[in-house]
Amino acid sequence: MKRRALVLTHESASHWFRRSLPPHVFRVPAWAESDGRAAANMAAATAWRASGSDWRSFLSTYCSCFVAIGVFIA
Repeated sequence: MKRRALVLTHESASHWFRRSLPPHVFRVPAWAESDGRAAANMAAATAWRASGSDWRSFLSTYCSCFVAIGVFIA
C-alpha cells in the first residue's frame, strides 16, 4: 500500500512544520498587495528596529542596576 500525505508539502520551507502546512498559508493576502498597508507596515518595522545607541543605553542601564543591587546586598 502506498502512504500519501493529507496535504501537499511546500518544498521551499526548510522547517518540518512549515513543510507540513498547506499551500494557502503561504499566499500573500489580496489586501496586502492592493493598498499601502504593506509599505506602512515595513516603515513601522524599520522605525521600531533597535539601533546601536539603543543597545548601548540598555546595557549601561542594566549594568548600573546590577552594580547598585550588588552594593545594596553587600
